[in-house]
Amino acid sequence: MRIPLRIENNIAKISLLFLAIVIASCNSLRRVDDDELLLTKNTIHANDKVVSDEDIESLIVQIPNSSLLGYHLRLNLYNLAKKNPDSSYQNWLHKKEKREQRLTNLLSKKQVDRLGESFLVKGLSEWLKKIGEAPVIIDTSQTRRTLERLSAYYGSKGYFNNETTFKIDSTKKRQRAHIDYRITLGEPYIIDSLSNDISSIAIDSIYQQNIENSFIKSGDQFDLNNFTLERERLTAIFRNSGIHNFQESSIGYDIERDTIKSGVDKNMNIELNIDDLRIRNDSSLTSSKYKVHRFSNINIYTDYLFDETNSEQKFIRHGDYTIFYRNKLRFKPKTLADAIFFEKDSVYRDLDKLHTYRQLTNLNVFRYPNITFEADSVETNLNANIYLAPRPKYSLGTDFDITHSNIQRVGLAFSPSLQARNLFKGAENLSLSGRLNIGSSSDPNIIDNRFFNILEFGADLNLDIPRIWFPFIKTTKIIPSYTLPRTRITLGSSFQQNIGLDKQAFNAILGYNWTPSDFKKKNVELLNVEFVRNVKPEQFFNVYSNTYNRLDYIAGFYENNSTVTDFFEPAAGSDEARHLIIPTGTTGFINEVLNNNLIPEEAEQYGEVVRIEERRKRLTENNLIFASNYSFTKNNRNGITDNNFHQFRFKLEGAGNLLSALSEIIPFNKNADKDLLVFSVPFSQYIKTELDYVKYWDLSHSNVLAFRSFFGIAIPYGNSDNIPFVRSYFAGGSNDNRAWYPYSLGPGSTAAINDFNEANLKLAFNLEYRFPIVGDVNGALFADAGNIWNVFDNVDDPAATFEGFDSLGDIALGSGFGLRYDFTYFLFRVDLGFKTYNPAEIPSKRWFRDYNFANSVLQIGINYPF
Repeated sequence: MRIPLRIENNIAKISLLFLAIVIASCNSLRRVDDDELLLTKNTIHANDKVVSDEDIESLIVQIPNSSLLGYHLRLNLYNLAKKNPDSSYQNWLHKKEKREQRLTNLLSKKQVDRLGESFLVKGLSEWLKKIGEAPVIIDTSQTRRTLERLSAYYGSKGYFNNETTFKIDSTKKRQRAHIDYRITLGEPYIIDSLSNDISSIAIDSIYQQNIENSFIKSGDQFDLNNFTLERERLTAIFRNSGIHNFQESSIGYDIERDTIKSGVDKNMNIELNIDDLRIRNDSSLTSSKYKVHRFSNINIYTDYLFDETNSEQKFIRHGDYTIFYRNKLRFKPKTLADAIFFEKDSVYRDLDKLHTYRQLTNLNVFRYPNITFEADSVETNLNANIYLAPRPKYSLGTDFDITHSNIQRVGLAFSPSLQARNLFKGAENLSLSGRLNIGSSSDPNIIDNRFFNILEFGADLNLDIPRIWFPFIKTTKIIPSYTLPRTRITLGSSFQQNIGLDKQAFNAILGYNWTPSDFKKKNVELLNVEFVRNVKPEQFFNVYSNTYNRLDYIAGFYENNSTVTDFFEPAAGSDEARHLIIPTGTTGFINEVLNNNLIPEEAEQYGEVVRIEERRKRLTENNLIFASNYSFTKNNRNGITDNNFHQFRFKLEGAGNLLSALSEIIPFNKNADKDLLVFSVPFSQYIKTELDYVKYWDLSHSNVLAFRSFFGIAIPYGNSDNIPFVRSYFAGGSNDNRAWYPYSLGPGSTAAINDFNEANLKLAFNLEYRFPIVGDVNGALFADAGNIWNVFDNVDDPAATFEGFDSLGDIALGSGFGLRYDFTYFLFRVDLGFKTYNPAEIPSKRWFRDYNFANSVLQIGINYPF
């Protein structure tokens, strides 16, 4: 079809206009005047060596405009904004003599003024300026400030006589320049001798006992940071050795610079001064000697109210503690005593104070605890007062959500909860939560014609105990209270209607967790019992349509065979294919093949029917999992802003061993396959282990490289020849290989022939480069590798099983890019993955076969994938 000439001209004009806007916005010098220079780069040379330390680079006052893969995105966004939208609007308004009057008559004077403040006139430019970045123009006053900072920094490292200069190089590009900062360091000062002047005898005694680990040592180069570290170290030692009121400001240093002894090195004499305690009153400043204080009284106020005195309270004594309360004591004295780490006649320690705060908070029955100390100025007695304000005994909560998934077009979820605190006066917290989800599904297999035709509901009962509860055994010596031990007892159930096979699940957990340190966590589930019952196993081929289509395809070769003709539904027309009836036809056809009443022409078809039946039995049989597991997590991350750390997680799980041992005493029933039965269900028996390692590298300027590796294997034995579906591994998804949807990758080199593909061995590797873009928007480039396989189970498909190092050739590779928006409390993530290497293709077509936007996979997630 021929496009009219006028339309062609308009398209050309719009294209040229768009091209002009892009070219204009890409001009980095658009906001740079002729007598100005755009800063493009900073370099620092110390003694003619390039400095690439990010901490030192952060001292530079003026830094170049940020770039994204070499493109100055924020600068060009800023350049798109009008420099002065108000004056531009006024110029346009008065360009024609009667334009303002015509607009006033049409709109009104007020509306015309508002038009000047509108988003298209002014707001867009303000928004572009806000998310953009103004050009960084070289300012020599700022450059001199940088020199002062650099000189001070190197002075703090002992180079007191350093000299600094800078050079602006503008020879390469017009109106662009980079600054080269140069520092001549000179010879550093060396600590020659150390001495001290400590007023308090108690402080001096503690100092002499801990002098060996000092950060300041004779012969070391002067470094101001070491003096800060030493001040912090001494403060921590004193406060953990009975000096509860030690002030860090009491520590000072006298530094003397001597003449050069050797002719080259410069030597310094350092004197440590620790003054007395200083107390500022309303009109005077007094001082007193530091003393080691021991606890004489430890008071616990369990019903503390800010506006009431303590005179009305009753009290009891329990060991070293005096417990005050009103009306009736609502807590067991032992529970309170176990949460307090102060002991009578023991010296004060800051560490005990920290542990007490953490444990009291961990009880989750008090609001913010408050601890104060009263010291005797003459003696060495110390009173501790611990004020506790209880939380309400009961609290109600509710959540309401609107959901959407591949199962339901729209769903309404309602989750009420009830929490009862301090249930047995030992800070035990009981919570009861319910779940009700009604949804609308378009699944043609659902007979229910109502709009909300699917239902899921359930409830969980959880008892949380702030200690290790183990009958007849005391664990406090093995797992101390400061590790925040907890016992969790959970009972739960869930029911589905018109969802899949309509599963009914029941679970019970007895677990323990504790935190030996800020970097280690341990978790033990002594009992993890799960029972899954499939209410409608006959719906299998309706739910797992890929499996049905494959079986129906094989059966299609024999639809005219009189042995199986009744297994097919009548055809609507003479040319229309007939299909197996579910469930009678599918069951009948499989039985005919397995009983050798129907011999397939190809042996591969017989093997495939066998595998389909094995999968059907495994996914429709009821499961009883009676497991125990242990997990250990260790990391060295210092806060959420630390992007240079590693984390390791190990998990070991065993299932069915206790029941197997009981079978030697109790004669369990057996099914036709000679599997032992408990409540008429064969229990699962396997051992499972997982290793997970994460490493982050902080590259500089909020650029982070993150790596994860995962290995998991579950081996069935004894009463099982496969792993239950709920304990199997899958590949793909927003937290795994993002070029594949969940359950759509593997096993091995199979082409994901099942609706939900899973296996019992998994390898996964992820590498992601994260970088800032604009404001709270960050970007990422990633590469994900991995796959799942079957091993040591009853799956015999060579393409799906792991058979040694050759199977590593089935590791899939996905790559792509993503965007993240930081909402402070959580991070919203969108990733686009491309199939880079697909092991399901024939070997000659595995690389970049579907590497295009048409076959890309969009993944949406919350927070980082690892």
